[in-house]
This record gives sequence, structure tokens and C-alpha cells, in this order.
Amino acid sequence: MDRKNFLKKSIFGAAGLGLGTKALNAKTENKETSTYDKLMEQVGFNHLPNEETMTAKTVLHKANTRGHANHGWLDSYHTFSFANYYNPDRMHFGVLRVLNDDVVAGGRGFRRHPHDNMEIISIPLSGDLEHKDSMGNTAVIKQGDVQIMSAGTGIYHSEFNKNKDQAVRFLQIWMFPNRKNVEPRYDQITVEEIANDSVFRQVLSPSAKDAGVWTHQNAWFHLGNLEKACSETYHIRRSGNGVYAFIIEGDVTIEGQKLNKRDGFGIWDTNQLAITADTNAKVLLMDVPMRF
Repeated sequence: MDRKNFLKKSIFGAAGLGLGTKALNAKTENKETSTYDKLMEQVGFNHLPNEETMTAKTVLHKANTRGHANHGWLDSYHTFSFANYYNPDRMHFGVLRVLNDDVVAGGRGFRRHPHDNMEIISIPLSGDLEHKDSMGNTAVIKQGDVQIMSAGTGIYHSEFNKNKDQAVRFLQIWMFPNRKNVEPRYDQITVEEIANDSVFRQVLSPSAKDAGVWTHQNAWFHLGNLEKACSETYHIRRSGNGVYAFIIEGDVTIEGQKLNKRDGFGIWDTNQLAITADTNAKVLLMDVPMRF
């Protein structure tokens, strides 16, 4: 089977688009369809650091180069290969495997579908997204919230637009975990205190005692609402990590690279980044391991 067809059949993020419960149950009984195993097949051949070179490495993904799928009720842009979008040069950034920019029409959503051994983070940008899962959790997340689900040994969930009269917009992010077959869990926080104070606020870390939600990975996420002309220096949290910056709104410059709305920029083999807001801007920094 070629890589394109393999990938199209392997990614469960789109499983809820058309599969019924019976079909999904059958899939989860077959270990060969494991979310983790299928996606792990695709990693390790791009955007990993060269151990012999100590200078910083970068990768630029302009907004208009992303994969795009419009299903009518779902309009989705894919920074990395996902579902029907396949690009062998854009499979992952370190352990960061999926970064989808989704718009779901009123009253529509992803039907019940499975995941395993994946850290799944959702960040709403507008509207209300209702989550239900096989652990018994029912919750609504909205702008200002951050949600995490550790799929671990296996979980079913669904995501629907809570409102029938307006779209919901959110970022869906997947990371490979640093521990397999953990007990599934769900958590969410509200980070409304992130105001236009031009400071990056931590919203995810490896520790339950630290700020934000926690994850089974040596990763740190920060959100910043930056005022025009402000400058920040971000220090990478762990040796061997890189940072993937996603520009949610506005224009910024990171390490001399001009970036605009919905651009993505990865950098590794460095200890810090210089960030300047060229306009008022909202930026997500994902500090993740570059090796598995």
C-alpha cells in the first residue's frame, strides 16, 4: 500500500465524519488500526535535528500552503499531513503530529470515534464546542478555554458545535505521548486572564502542579496576546526541544522571520527566540521534544 493510501486510512481525526458505531467498534478491536501505531509509521524522516550541526534550524509553513478540506459542515486547514492531505515533507515537527484549524457549522460535529495513545489538545477561538466521551465526561469549551484528552489505552469521544446559529472555530492539536497505555483522562481550564498584557502565559506543561493543563509529554504551550511593537524573549524549556509557533492573529517577527496570520514557524537547535509583534497579535508557542 502506498503512503498516501496508508495515511488516508490511518488517521482517526476524520473517523467521525462518516463511520457508524458498529464500524468504529470493529476498528478498535483490530490493534493494527491503533492511532499511535499508524501515525508513528510516518515519523522520523523530516524536520529532525542534525546532531552534527549546532546552528539553529527552522521550517516555515505559510498559511496558504496548508492542506485544505471543506466538507460543507467542516472547513479544515491542516498544517501537517492529515486525512486526504498528504505531503511527505509535512508530516510532523518533533512529537507534534497534527495541527488543524477547524471551523464547524452550527449544530454539526464529529460523531463518536476512537483514539488511543495520543495527547489531544483543543483550543477554541470562537463559539462553543461540546465534548462527550466514554469516560462519562460532558463539557462545553469556548474561547478562553484549553482542553486536553490523554487517549492512553483507548477512548471514544464526540465533538459538536453547541450552537445551531453560529460556527465554532478551534485548533485541534495532537502530540505523541512519552508514555504509552496510560489511563485515559480529560481536563480543561479557563485562561481568560490572558489579556493584552504582551506576556506569554503557560497553558500546558508536563506537571499537574504547574500552570495550565498537564500532558504525558515534555512539552510546554504558551499563549500570548501581544500589543504592537512589544518584544519578548522566549527561553526553550528543555534541552533537545524545539518550538513551533502558530500565529493565530496579526503579524509578528520571530528570529528575523516575518510571519502573518495562520503562518507556522518551527525552530530548533537553539535555546531561545526573539519575538516582536509587528501588529497586535495572538501567538501560540508549542515547545516540544524533537526526538521520540
